[in-house]
Amino acid sequence: MTGTEQMIMAGHETGLIFGLDPVWIAVSILFVVYGAIMMERFNRAVLSLLGAGLMILCGVITQQQAVAGIDFNTIGLLTGMMVIVAISQKTGMFQYVAIKAVKMVNGHPWWILIMLSIVTSVFSAFLDNVTTVLLIVPVTLLITDALGVKPYPYLFAQILSSNIGGTATLIGDPPNIMIGSQAHLSFMDFIVNLAPIIPVIMLLTLCVLWFMFGAGIRATDEARALVMQFNEREAIKDVPLLKKCLFVLALVISGFTISHSLHLEPATIAMFGAALLLLLQTWGGSLKKKDHAFHEIMGEVEWTTIFFFVGLFTVVAGVEHVGIIAWLAEKILELTGGDFNATAGAILWISAIASAVIDNIPFVATMIPMIENMAPAFGGEQALIPLWWALALGACLGGNGSLIGASANLIVAGFAQRAGHPIGFLQFTKHAFLLMLASIGIAHVYLYLRYLA
Repeated sequence: MTGTEQMIMAGHETGLIFGLDPVWIAVSILFVVYGAIMMERFNRAVLSLLGAGLMILCGVITQQQAVAGIDFNTIGLLTGMMVIVAISQKTGMFQYVAIKAVKMVNGHPWWILIMLSIVTSVFSAFLDNVTTVLLIVPVTLLITDALGVKPYPYLFAQILSSNIGGTATLIGDPPNIMIGSQAHLSFMDFIVNLAPIIPVIMLLTLCVLWFMFGAGIRATDEARALVMQFNEREAIKDVPLLKKCLFVLALVISGFTISHSLHLEPATIAMFGAALLLLLQTWGGSLKKKDHAFHEIMGEVEWTTIFFFVGLFTVVAGVEHVGIIAWLAEKILELTGGDFNATAGAILWISAIASAVIDNIPFVATMIPMIENMAPAFGGEQALIPLWWALALGACLGGNGSLIGASANLIVAGFAQRAGHPIGFLQFTKHAFLLMLASIGIAHVYLYLRYLA
């Protein structure tokens, strides 16, 4: 009997709850929570917190174990960056860049799609993909309306670009934040190991988009002239605040690049940057005005996402505690024969396909402890690093496989729905799934040549 099986048996023998098996309770809670999230009928934060509460109330884990299972580095990094972006967006800097990019190509509709895709990809890498689409999509809808073209190709391209660009850095996509925190990988680790393949995948994606949509995107000279009349300077609403935001953003990104050598967690950098920008924004004026400005910014933080993570970490901690995740890790190693290359390939492709079916965040939350349990089989934590890159590439790029694959996808779909241009699930999947598989194929070649050959 393996150590993992002994752990599960121990749960059977000592953890009976109302005559029920804690292993089955933990697994049942996990599946119910994940299933309910996929149905999209309830708020995901409410579901994850209910699941977390049941893990504790049913005795699967104690409250102390639940708190210990929450990754506060991920929570802090997300919260800090949300505050920084919430203040920065008030300046209009993101809209300025989008309009400037459109005018650089003289209002040509196809090249506008290219430029907005590139802007989305770059912003997604250095902010995060969810925030980026929140800022760029409204501008995109305004531009496509002025051009008299269908917005679907542009929104489709921006969904793909946001997930591709977000793959490149630690802060670009929530799965990367989770992986980086648990595996102790720095901001520069992601840049050095993942960013090099992103331009290749982005170029392939844009080439395929040309064959899919290029010939059908046309605009009249009058419509192009109308777009060229957009004044990017009018997008800037607060120049003094803009200067403060650029200063703090530069400081935070610089801090990320050296945080590892300073033995600081990214959450510390992000939270300090958020506090500094809050101070600079509210400098001067009465305490009442400062408090009002603070509460306004806090109201724009995505607390749903923050509490979703809190509950999710607790649910996964419960499943991990009863030994199921370690058991699954052993089964994967059995299926791959303990071969490292086969295991890396399996993680990449399983992550991609699974992330297209369910949101990549809960999937990654489950996979992280599973990979950690493989360390003894492969010679320690350091040997697992290629597996972390396989998981990051699979989960982030796999989010492009369907409309529910990543949070950014659903946000874009919501904007499109409200604008009267709904994006159908099957319509999106038909176009996106094969493109996602192609990007994973490129990622597999990259992983093999760089780490496995």
